[in-house]
Amino acid sequence: MKSEIIAIGSEMLTPFRQDTNSLAVTEKLNGLGITVAFKTIVGDRRKDLVNAIRTALGRVDVLIITGGLGPTEDDLTREAVAETLNLTLRRDATLVAALHVRVASWRMPMPPNNQKQADLLEGATVLPNAHGSAPGQWLDTIYEGYRKLIVLLPGPPRECIPMFDDECLPRLREVAPPRAIAVRTLKAAMIPESQADSLLAPIYTTYTDVETTILAHTGDIQLTLQCAKPTAEAAQARVDELASKIEETLGDYLYSSQDESLEQIVLYYLGLKQATLAVAESCTGGMISERLTSVPGASRSFLGGAIVYSNELKNSLAGVPAETLTLYGAVSPEVAKALAEGIRRRTGAALGLGVTGIAGPTGGTESKPVGLVHFAICDAQGTEAVERTLHGDRQCIREWASQQALDMVRRRLM
Repeated sequence: MKSEIIAIGSEMLTPFRQDTNSLAVTEKLNGLGITVAFKTIVGDRRKDLVNAIRTALGRVDVLIITGGLGPTEDDLTREAVAETLNLTLRRDATLVAALHVRVASWRMPMPPNNQKQADLLEGATVLPNAHGSAPGQWLDTIYEGYRKLIVLLPGPPRECIPMFDDECLPRLREVAPPRAIAVRTLKAAMIPESQADSLLAPIYTTYTDVETTILAHTGDIQLTLQCAKPTAEAAQARVDELASKIEETLGDYLYSSQDESLEQIVLYYLGLKQATLAVAESCTGGMISERLTSVPGASRSFLGGAIVYSNELKNSLAGVPAETLTLYGAVSPEVAKALAEGIRRRTGAALGLGVTGIAGPTGGTESKPVGLVHFAICDAQGTEAVERTLHGDRQCIREWASQQALDMVRRRLM
């Protein structure tokens, strides 16, 4: 059973608003074994709405439409569905009376256009709205010889999601065939997307019943495996089988097989080793510390650190010798090592991490270009330094650097 979600509203075609209803609705549909095959956003133009609805009904079994159920001239969902299906709209007296009662409770007269919200599609069932004035509608109909389920929901999330939970999920459970969807997310750090795909494509392409997607972010690859089977056990077994082969192929690049973040994994390993960490950050400006402290319970393993942007603070807070800064410059492997060793010594942490680089867009030279970052990690066994030249704008370079730094900690602990 395939579905499509159409979000209606010209405001979502601007840079200032986005559709969030579809995220929650997708999760709930997947829980019933119903695949969301398409998501569409359409502005408040009747002709465009009719075209979008007609296209959707030609390719899916369940159509969820959110928005456009208000009282204004640009609320055209009911009219567009009626035109597409050649149905009549009738004004329901009971709904009109309920609208009058609702508005009267505010001690206000009801404008005539509010009655538009009481217009029902021929054959539709009313979905009560416990949080607003616009009722939803459920329509079980035949379109071009095929059974279609069409659901009209209000646009505001505080109305849309409760209505979907209370009114739609029970109805969908009754009609959805026995089917379960299993999803597994794996993550790998500091491997290019093209390299990951060249390693994994020969494996995942043989699993034609598992949908595999690869999403690249700064220093991070996320693989999502999704499979639908008649039972949850069968779907999960198939996904786990593929995941096991991917884990083996990615080796040390893989840091999560259950959708954990890199900072969660680092803190997990620190806890496992009963070790502590402190950081001295220059170009990342506290980004590494922010990521670690976003995880609840981080204080058990993360002691803290220092943002040492100036040479003076590199010396006074992290103990980098002034002669090292003078001789090698702030962006150098020697200073990165001194940062890691100094912050470890001053905090008493088991591991010290140092990062220094040029995030840009200015400050680079021929020998030390923008994007050059030096990393170092130090523990009782010694100090290791890594040099990377990262690409992108200032924010991208800083994100890459925080990812590389955390991955160094992970690998050291492994």
